Amino acid sequence: MPNTPGSEPASPVPESVAAALMRIHPRYNNFQQNNSMPHESHALGARYQQSSENSSIPGNHQNGVIPNGGNAQTGTLQPAATSIINLTNSSDVVIGPMTQYQGAVTIYQYMDATVEAGRIANGSNNQNNLEFPNGARSSPCERCILYNIILMLIIFGLSILFYVIYASTPSDSERLPSSILFGNNYFSNSIPNLGNGHMLLGRKNWGAQQGVQGPYELESPIPYVLITHIGVHSKNCTNVHTCSIMMRTLQDAAIAEKYLSDIQSNFYLGGDGNVYVGRDWDRANAYANKSVAICFMGDYGRYEPNELQFSALDHLLTYGEMHDLLAKDYRIVAHRQTKRTRSPGIKLYEKVIQLPRWSPCGTPGHEPCGTEVGLPTVWDQENIKPSSDTSSSSNATSSDAFPTVAPNKD
Repeated sequence: MPNTPGSEPASPVPESVAAALMRIHPRYNNFQQNNSMPHESHALGARYQQSSENSSIPGNHQNGVIPNGGNAQTGTLQPAATSIINLTNSSDVVIGPMTQYQGAVTIYQYMDATVEAGRIANGSNNQNNLEFPNGARSSPCERCILYNIILMLIIFGLSILFYVIYASTPSDSERLPSSILFGNNYFSNSIPNLGNGHMLLGRKNWGAQQGVQGPYELESPIPYVLITHIGVHSKNCTNVHTCSIMMRTLQDAAIAEKYLSDIQSNFYLGGDGNVYVGRDWDRANAYANKSVAICFMGDYGRYEPNELQFSALDHLLTYGEMHDLLAKDYRIVAHRQTKRTRSPGIKLYEKVIQLPRWSPCGTPGHEPCGTEVGLPTVWDQENIKPSSDTSSSSNATSSDAFPTVAPNKD
């Protein structure tokens, strides 16, 4: 077919597109035979119109309408044309059809046959598929980059999580020992716990004087536990701060006023339920060797001891027994059973005699405590009295005497 003046020859239709046109309907044979796009004054692209007799065409394109008065015949493919227009010094130019409608308008869908054939040839005749502009598609490389970024973010997040967990986990050197260690050999300056929240505060924790200790070593296992109290109208301390102040006061008074080498007892039980280390398990107390002295901090001739102190006593004695620091058959005695004194106070003494390991030694009808292991009748080994004050000291002891209380038989 000859080219219309002012138009350019059309490029040959690819074979795959022509074959797709053949599969759509045999009428597209005319398009394959002519293989050119003649000029048409008002329509762009090859449009077709379908009558009722060809309603079985795939795609169900019915009643195709060519706008602007096209003379397409029913079922006949109308080729497209290309026009060239030169404009000079023109304004208000509109390229393309301008159609004004008056009255009811019905719009019918039409499709470029070459576009449909191209989709069929490429196997992508799904109009619902999302495509990139200008026919571009996402490449596998782009998807790989996206997946790699997501994977790197996941790995980065997991790395931060593992680092936080590792940083919060103490190392072997920072972990607490499996058993409670007394003295100054604590891990990371931690405070050992006897159980149920009963802390064991060492000499450094409560501020003891440095370089002082009892003159005699204490050998284990220890057969006696001696219960004492502070007295002198002292109230029960209720926290670590006040109990530590009381411990420092007791040590200063023992050294400066009583001429002792250190604080009197081995351990002290505060009203806060904590245990404060005095002379510890390895130095004898000021009363008698072969005994461990445990002092209740307060005056229990006036005040009642609390349950926290007895719970701390039970945990401390259990620890000593488990570590063979106490004899398997150790006995508990009150201070007044070994010496003429009001200690440990009548309110505490009434509770001490109810303990399972309490021994009635030193009470009327019983032998003095400790004679079977070589202890003296009176437990007062570090009571240093000036020779000139012997008589006065004796009188003071008598005035402070308190009759030994026999336990209830029931």
